[in-house]
Amino acid sequence: MTTFDDLDRRLVAALQVSPRATWGEIGAAVGEHERTVARRLQRLLATGAVRVTAILDELRCGLGTPMHLHVQVDPCMTEQVAEALSARPDTRSVYAVTGSADIGCELVAPSRELLHEILTAQIPATPGIVQTRTQVVLHTFQTVAEWHAPYLTEEQVGRLKATASPPAGTLPERVDPTTAERDVVGLLAVDGRIGFTALAERLDVSVPTARRRVAALLERGVVHLRAEVEPALLGLEVEAQLWLSVRAHGLDEVGQTLAGHPSVRYCAATSGTHTMIVQVVAAHEAELYRFLTTVVGPLDDVTDVNVTLITRAYKRGHLRKSGLLTLEYQ
Repeated sequence: MTTFDDLDRRLVAALQVSPRATWGEIGAAVGEHERTVARRLQRLLATGAVRVTAILDELRCGLGTPMHLHVQVDPCMTEQVAEALSARPDTRSVYAVTGSADIGCELVAPSRELLHEILTAQIPATPGIVQTRTQVVLHTFQTVAEWHAPYLTEEQVGRLKATASPPAGTLPERVDPTTAERDVVGLLAVDGRIGFTALAERLDVSVPTARRRVAALLERGVVHLRAEVEPALLGLEVEAQLWLSVRAHGLDEVGQTLAGHPSVRYCAATSGTHTMIVQVVAAHEAELYRFLTTVVGPLDDVTDVNVTLITRAYKRGHLRKSGLLTLEYQ
């Protein structure tokens, strides 16, 4: 079983800030020798405890409609239903959760035309599913790819961000990635740290062209690089999904406030019975309680909070726990 010590956690946090940084750049930022960084992180990547992948911003790219499903299942069928949902190429994450639902699932419908079929025919036909409730994502304030474990100083984070290709200014609401760009994203999804030489060979282009294409994708916010790891390995053993009811005029302020908190991995405005979903990680339940009372509580525009705990992850960022990548970029 893989275990992380304090140094492992700091190095993984650095990789989360800049997933394509060199071992030397990470070492310089956190004050560790390059050989130590390489040995530690290569071991974690080789065992699969950490995986560097990439996800498209489907909503901005017009490539699909993200949504969150609350799934109720027959008794003793959680495992089977979760595995069936994880096997679908259009699911991004699948969790077993507490509360009125048994499973929480993030799904990206490839088109509006398929949205109705997926929700009314495909998902209900899954053996064991009793009932579903859908929340469609309207706006994303924070993606998991933008979060990092809270083990670095502001100076260290700044040095690491300087090694990455930051988004260029205000991002457009809609972008249209080309076929060539989707090919790049497909390769980055399999290995977010693939070298430019290997990338160029796979794409049959020059190394400078491969480098420019990756930089252009990152600068336009088309793709998010992500160092995926179980939060529990980082000492954050409590994961919660908060479903908030927020007054419409306060959505922006509440979303931006929560997205800036180091405990928040994901935050988005949604349709449905609640208007915002927030995914939070904490070291223990007492820390989650403090987050609810001192961070969420003072927000006047939040009128209701429903807290569910994630008890097991079957899929994260299109990566199944079995290690299979089900994301397809066509």
